[in-house]
Amino acid sequence: MDAQSRGRADEIDPADQWVLNPQTGDYELRLNHSGAESANVPQSPSGPRVPRRRTPDRDDDARGDTARHGSGERRGPERDRQASAPRREVPGQRGRRPENGPRSQEKSGHAQNAGRRSRKAPKARRKKALLWTGGAMAFVLVGLSVGGYALYRHFNGNLSTVDVGNAGNKNVVTANAPINILIIGTDKRTGKGNEGYGDKGSVGHADTNILFHVSEDRTNATALSIPRDMITDIPDCTVKESDGTEKVIPGTQNVRFNVSLGQDGRNPGCTMNTVKEITGLQVDHFMMVDFNAVKELSTAVGGVKVCLAKAVKDKDSHLDLSAGEHRIQGEEALAFVRTRHSFGNQSDLDRIKVQQQFIGSMIRQMKSDDTLTSPTKLYKLADAATKALTVDKAIGTGTKLVSLAKELSKVDTKNITFVTVPVLDNPAEKVHATVVVNPAKADPLFAMMREDTSLTEVAAQKKAKKSKQDALLKGTKAAAADVRVDVYNGGDIPGAAQATVTWLQNEQGVPKSTNKANAPAKADKTTLEYAPNQADQARALAAMMGLPGSAMKQGTTDAEDLQPMVLTLGADFKAAGTSITAPAKAPDGIQQANADKAECAK
Repeated sequence: MDAQSRGRADEIDPADQWVLNPQTGDYELRLNHSGAESANVPQSPSGPRVPRRRTPDRDDDARGDTARHGSGERRGPERDRQASAPRREVPGQRGRRPENGPRSQEKSGHAQNAGRRSRKAPKARRKKALLWTGGAMAFVLVGLSVGGYALYRHFNGNLSTVDVGNAGNKNVVTANAPINILIIGTDKRTGKGNEGYGDKGSVGHADTNILFHVSEDRTNATALSIPRDMITDIPDCTVKESDGTEKVIPGTQNVRFNVSLGQDGRNPGCTMNTVKEITGLQVDHFMMVDFNAVKELSTAVGGVKVCLAKAVKDKDSHLDLSAGEHRIQGEEALAFVRTRHSFGNQSDLDRIKVQQQFIGSMIRQMKSDDTLTSPTKLYKLADAATKALTVDKAIGTGTKLVSLAKELSKVDTKNITFVTVPVLDNPAEKVHATVVVNPAKADPLFAMMREDTSLTEVAAQKKAKKSKQDALLKGTKAAAADVRVDVYNGGDIPGAAQATVTWLQNEQGVPKSTNKANAPAKADKTTLEYAPNQADQARALAAMMGLPGSAMKQGTTDAEDLQPMVLTLGADFKAAGTSITAPAKAPDGIQQANADKAECAK
């Protein structure tokens, strides 16, 4: 389904029910097409109700795979409410007899009320089955935690998709690689009650933007907020028209980041390309929501806890809250994340801080037992999130979102850090309305993300892996005159290979370096491939170039005489003589917030 025509969700069959698979520990949707089992599910005025889950009982084989009442009808936890619902006869189910069959008349009185209920799954097991559900992606109103009930036909019908072409990853995830997801909140006015927010008549610009970077080993994640009013260059991008043809939209320079979406027909793929230009990180997927998502998702989880250091009464957003803690949802939640005149210096940067606090609180709420163990909340969350989402086609089905959610949920909440692109007031303006990137602080931060350097302490295995790679840099180094290397340009800087060879020969004394022009394919990261008997040369070149341990790719067989190493410059390469190695910690003065800690908005 494309973004222009959101389809109508399929109705859930009343016979559908969620059953715990004892082999996987996951709850699965079992459709009653084979006659194996049925359930009468009453409908509520608000829509289909999530059927009760049933844990297989050890005596099922002996009892015909169901708990029976003396009358022959199935009894579960909601038997009194279901008793009046129309019954469906299931052919071929062992031991099932008509309502007034002989067996139903054999029991009476107390015996008739003694039908055994199926035992519930142990609490620990239920929590394990649902844990990745509630914790997967609560950030930025997206709720990837919807995965727990395996998004089948109903939820698939809710999703809208956009074909971003080569801007993203064709696969859901790439093995042994980081994941980068761009979350976009647009200022498009859609839905009842949103007339007072955003820009009237907006086609939907990139109003709230978070690049969610998950490390290769899934031990940590960094949520990087990108200010909408940050001045940047937008590269050319290719979009697909409704008739299937492609159109190239020319890039533009020195404009606000938010016009990377919507303006001149740009789609989210254009925003993904712009983020790559700024950070050097390849964006795999995007997820886009509008104002309604805040209202619907905050309501679905039963409200989000927020804390205010002072009372707020904002006539523009209509936010009216006293100092202290509150649980907000719906219109009030939207007002909280939209207000820009209530906190700090009343700037968009201060609003970003408040949004990060709100998102962190939503993550904690979604991972709480109150949400994880509530089928009703999980269903509402799944329904609301998928209705609110527009995603790229590579993750445009429920099963693909589930696969992605499982990967994302491996990150412990305490290792999710919110940061904002370091910026400065635009020096070209007398009245400051926009900002520009502060390269002195932004470049080291982007390098840390590219190198998977966590902004928080992480598990020992990550440190061990990093130490193993860094060990490749230690040892004897060959003389510069003995270093042989072919240099390829896999990055985006024209002439980078030749510039590097000139620098190596003239300034570093490496005469045996050769320009091999463009690499066969684009490379996100700079790499140095070498044989074991070239290790001393590799260490020498790494020291000259400022290469990190992760760039060292040692082979398993020795090289022949005079065989050169291969240096491929990636998107992280800036200039010859500029170190690529990421710092061990973020530069001083960078604002950070942890998803596991509650803070009061000031």
